[in-house]
Amino acid sequence: MDGLTGLAAIVMIFGMPTAALAMYTFYRVRKLRTEERLAAIQRGVSVPMEPELSQAAHSRRSGILLVAGAVGYMLAFTILARFEPDAIEAAAFGAIPFTLGLGFFIDSVLIRRDARAS
Repeated sequence: MDGLTGLAAIVMIFGMPTAALAMYTFYRVRKLRTEERLAAIQRGVSVPMEPELSQAAHSRRSGILLVAGAVGYMLAFTILARFEPDAIEAAAFGAIPFTLGLGFFIDSVLIRRDARAS
């Protein structure tokens, strides 16, 4: 179990700054796009607006990300379980984001079906 604790510590040490950097980068890029759009509008240039994703598309995207993340998580801990038998218990926790992803897929299908019925 000590090896697993060390692995978790390394992941946290490198993962947290990486996540913070990714959030800052997302914020900065979005701010620059907004400033660019405002400058173009002030010059009188027609700026096409990016189309908004539908609610079904948001649910589908969330479902894809959650299911893919859960499969990767479970696969990583299943591989790790070959060397550390207790790790298979951690792989079971991948069922939580997996079922959430399936819920988003179902939500996406229901939203599309409701849209066709209206």
